[in-house]
Amino acid sequence: MKRLTTFIAGAAVAATLGGCQQPAVSGWKSFSGDKNIERRVDSVLQLMTLEEKVGQMAQYSCNWDVTGPVMTGDYETLLKQGLVGSLFNVYTVDGVRKMQEMALSESRLKIPVLFGYDVVHGYRTIFPMPLAESCSWDLERMRKSAAIAADEASASGIAWTFAPMVDISRDARWGRVMEGAGEDPYLGSLIAKVRVEGFQGGNDWRSLADVNTVLACCKHFAAYGAAEAGRDYNTSELSQNTLMNYYMPPYLAAKEAGVATFMASFNEINGVPSTGNKWLMTDLLRKDWGFNGFVVTDYTGINEMVAHSIVRNDKEAGELAANAGIDMDMTGGIYSQHLVQSVKEGKVSEENIDRAVASILEMKFLLGLFDDPYRYLDNEREKNTIMKPEFLQEARETSARSIVLLKNDNNFFPISKDKNITVALIGPMVKDKINQNGEWAGRGEREESISLFEGLTEKYAGTNVKFIYAEGCDLLTDDSSKFAEAIATARRADIVLAAMGEDFNWSGEAACRTDLKLPGAQQALLKELKKTGKPLGLILVNGRPLDLSWEDQHVDGILEAWYLGTMAGHGMADVISGDYNPSARLTMSFPRTVGQLPLYYNQKPTGRPVPPEAPDTDYKSRYMDVPNTPLYPFGYGLSYTTFAVNSMKLDQNSFTKGGKITVTAEVENTGKVDGETVVQMYIRDLAGSVTRPVKELKGFEKVALKAGEKKQVSFTIDEALLAFYGIDMQKKAEPGDFTVWVGLNSADETNQSSFSLR
Repeated sequence: MKRLTTFIAGAAVAATLGGCQQPAVSGWKSFSGDKNIERRVDSVLQLMTLEEKVGQMAQYSCNWDVTGPVMTGDYETLLKQGLVGSLFNVYTVDGVRKMQEMALSESRLKIPVLFGYDVVHGYRTIFPMPLAESCSWDLERMRKSAAIAADEASASGIAWTFAPMVDISRDARWGRVMEGAGEDPYLGSLIAKVRVEGFQGGNDWRSLADVNTVLACCKHFAAYGAAEAGRDYNTSELSQNTLMNYYMPPYLAAKEAGVATFMASFNEINGVPSTGNKWLMTDLLRKDWGFNGFVVTDYTGINEMVAHSIVRNDKEAGELAANAGIDMDMTGGIYSQHLVQSVKEGKVSEENIDRAVASILEMKFLLGLFDDPYRYLDNEREKNTIMKPEFLQEARETSARSIVLLKNDNNFFPISKDKNITVALIGPMVKDKINQNGEWAGRGEREESISLFEGLTEKYAGTNVKFIYAEGCDLLTDDSSKFAEAIATARRADIVLAAMGEDFNWSGEAACRTDLKLPGAQQALLKELKKTGKPLGLILVNGRPLDLSWEDQHVDGILEAWYLGTMAGHGMADVISGDYNPSARLTMSFPRTVGQLPLYYNQKPTGRPVPPEAPDTDYKSRYMDVPNTPLYPFGYGLSYTTFAVNSMKLDQNSFTKGGKITVTAEVENTGKVDGETVVQMYIRDLAGSVTRPVKELKGFEKVALKAGEKKQVSFTIDEALLAFYGIDMQKKAEPGDFTVWVGLNSADETNQSSFSLR
């Protein structure tokens, strides 16, 4: 009866308000443009006190999961008073219902609460971490994994996810590289778009009314991935040109895909923390880009501006944030404690408050929460949706498609099921289940994830491939006491497959490293295994590009498997066995040494480039101890077959504004196994009003080819593709000469041509 009474009260208020005809709130621009919703929003605002308005701008964590400093405060009292707009880290139908009832049973206006959660790469069915998934270069699969995550999360009462993270990541020391799509703004923008559409059900606001969609949140705005020294929460020092040309495109792509919310980043931009940066949040995001959703801080982002030394106290921090355009305070309690007083003192206008609250209320209307605050809360749906067999199958396939084959001397991989051999499985990741989900793994049950051992045992059941096992060492310590057992096990086998990597806590937020070699005793164990003389393969489970210089020189095969999620072991077994031919390609460059970082393929040219024909020439921009180049470049990845790109042609060598050029090439599977490859097009602008990168990805196509098969791929070059922010900070294509390559990775310059824009 309590649920029914609460629902009727909330619905009655919403229905009454729906008939009011009030003018739009000054300064508020609707996200949806739906006049009926605008009137309903305006009508609610007319009934609200200033305290109730500020309450909608406050978000608190129930601390069921802790993703930052635990904030004290009696949020339950505020909740009952109608002074909380959103809660996060609440999950399950029963948990969300309890909190929603608490809010609606006693509050004056019965405004429903918006429930959010970090659904980053799955809710209960965990998919590969986003960096791994980006290596598939499969946009539709990424859209689908986001949609599955939204389906499961919404079935547990969650209506808002704090994803996708679209920060460009050039420094593997930064632990949060695992959350994004790597170093390239072109690919990153396409991935940002499909992930927003996957979470929200498309790029139309009407899809938010579907019960199996959630609000997406584009984060972290802006340039959080540029943290100096790869250290989390650190400052980012960027020119306006670098900011707009390389870091901003994925955020803009998310906005154009209809993302409902943005999250402010922890770093500063031009000397002002993003959380208090009016140029960033109002002038650029809202005025220039036309974003009409709402902006939330990151965890305690307002409070932290005091430590940034841009304000003297919490009250000033709240004023700076509110005036900058921050609509919701995540867990900090600053708006709740100080914003009413700031408005009364004239430090923040009530018009500004109304604009923020209108944006928040609109999302609750679009989600249907005013019509039914309990519309997501169906125990039967929750039970029937979580970890559906088809979701698990999709996760398995995505896992296999996210694994990058980095090295394969002597055809170490695949390990054929037709062989009669003994394989020694050595290493701390062989039977590990806990680390497979990686960080930001939602409500995924780590004990349910499939280990490599389980995947291989099932895959090779009934064959003549026999597995023997020894752990050898753990992930983190230098303990070598188990080496002897591992070496003895290796000597009894025909080949050795080592499974190693990082503890999942060693990547993600606040997980930055200055040494990117395999942690603990793992590399020392590999060196001992190498001494046995047995063919040696390595499969890696980790969250960032590692320094694999020794491994590349000494082991026969390397598979970069990343954190693959719930179905990790099955995905790895599918690739190891050859049932799936690896097709993933790197979206972050792997360094030869940590001293090269930050490292990225689309670097700017130097006035003293290293001559390719004389790499040791003095007084050039080079290192004395290692080449400038990465160990494995962006776009790189091997296959169990081989591919060749030939016959590159341009249909014309120049075009004028409004025109275009078509680039074609032939891709051939030159091996004996069916497979997929990613054909990539790169362009260099040879001279601009500002310096331009040595090359930029501007097109790609993932192509499936049978052994011996050939296909033609084509790419279109037009003005929009060549546009950039020049000396006047206006985005446009500048006339000039260009080089274009079509190949298999960013270092492949086999097929090259040139053209001009006149």
